[in-house]
Amino acid sequence: MKNNKKNMMQNKPLPSSNPQIPWHPAFVEALQLELEAYKDVLEFHPELQLTTEPLRIDCVVIKKKKEVKIEKNIGVIFRTWNLIEYKSPDDYVSVDDFYKVYGYACIYTFLNKIPITDLTITFVESHYPEKLIEHLKTIRGYTVAKTSAGIYTVKGDILPIQIIDSRKLSAEDNVWLKNLSKSLNRSDVELISVKIAQRGKTARIDAYAYAIAHANIKIIKERFMKTKSQSEYKQLLAQLLLQLFEETGTTEILKEEYQKQKRQELEELIADKDAEIASLRAQLESKS
Repeated sequence: MKNNKKNMMQNKPLPSSNPQIPWHPAFVEALQLELEAYKDVLEFHPELQLTTEPLRIDCVVIKKKKEVKIEKNIGVIFRTWNLIEYKSPDDYVSVDDFYKVYGYACIYTFLNKIPITDLTITFVESHYPEKLIEHLKTIRGYTVAKTSAGIYTVKGDILPIQIIDSRKLSAEDNVWLKNLSKSLNRSDVELISVKIAQRGKTARIDAYAYAIAHANIKIIKERFMKTKSQSEYKQLLAQLLLQLFEETGTTEILKEEYQKQKRQELEELIADKDAEIASLRAQLESKS
C-alpha cells in the first residue's frame, strides 16, 4: 500500500511487485545487519514521520557519536543524521523521488533545528539509476562517480549524497542487502539461510526472512524441479524454508499473513457479490 501511494504521488507506473511482501521492514533489518559493527553508535528510525501530514522517510540512521568514523562501504558518507530512501525490487529511484527526498531533508533540518551540513541522503534500489544520474550530471551539474561496487557518490551539493544499486554490491561485504531480492538462485538462498541460522532465534530478522523466502518461492521451485523428483523437491523445499522461518520464529508471521490473505479474499468476494446484487437491483428498477 505504501509503495502504491508513493508512486501515485510521483505519477509513475505502479510497480508489479507483490504488495503482500514487506520489503521495507526487511530492508531496515538488512541495513541493521550490514551496519551491525556500529550498533552501539547508530540509531535506526524506520518510517519516521516528519509532520502530522503523511510525509515519511523510509529510515533515518542517527550516529550518536560524531567522532566515530563508519568504515562500512554503505556508511562511509554518514554524518550525524542520515536519511535513507529504499525502493523495492520492482520499483526505482526517479528524478521526482530525488527532489522529494531532498525536500524531506530540508524539512528535517528545519523541524529538528540541526545544521544541513550534518545530514546525508542515501538512495537504495535494485537497478542502475541511469536517468537519475544523467539528470544530476546535466541539469544539476553534479559529479557522480562509482566509489565501490554498486555505490555511486554524488558530489557538488552541500549534502553528501549516494545512490546504491544493491544488485551490484559486494557479495562478501553486503550479503544482507545484496540478497534482499526477488531473483535469488539456489546457492544464494542456501547461503542466506545459513547466515540466518547462525543468527539464532534472538535475531530480529523475521521480516527479512519472510520477504526473501516469499519473493523467491517460485524461483526455488523451478530450480529444484529441474533435477529433483516431486517428492525430493517437496522435502528439500520444506527443509530450506523451515530453516529460514523456524530459526527466527517467522512461522507465526506466516500464519497471520495467511489468515489476513484469506480474510481479504473473503471480503473481496463479498464486495463482488454486493456489486452484482446492486447491479441486478438497478436493472430491475429501471425496467419497472
